[in-house]
Amino acid sequence: MKSHEAKALLLAKKEELARRVAAVEADIRRQKDPLVQDAADQAIQKENDAVLDALDAEIRAELRDIEHALERIEMGNYHICSHCGATISEERHAALPYTTVCVHCANKL
Repeated sequence: MKSHEAKALLLAKKEELARRVAAVEADIRRQKDPLVQDAADQAIQKENDAVLDALDAEIRAELRDIEHALERIEMGNYHICSHCGATISEERHAALPYTTVCVHCANKL
């Protein structure tokens, strides 16, 4: 995957994830589904909060990875493994566009 293709893909993924973060945040703030009066139902809703918090953290981590990949593209080292300095294959970047390591180093981690 060429850097300009990767950048376009990463920017599109970033937009998608930003929409997902907004939706999760709306759910966390209960904008569409306020807490119900029934204690049993409230317990279920609050259990779902843990899932939403975990999902929010996962999305934000992926957004950080994407931001880092975009920085690497701008710096000109997107295709260079951050561990060994080898070239990260186009196939690997196609599968995981924000990876910072080559297959060899990934297998060692």
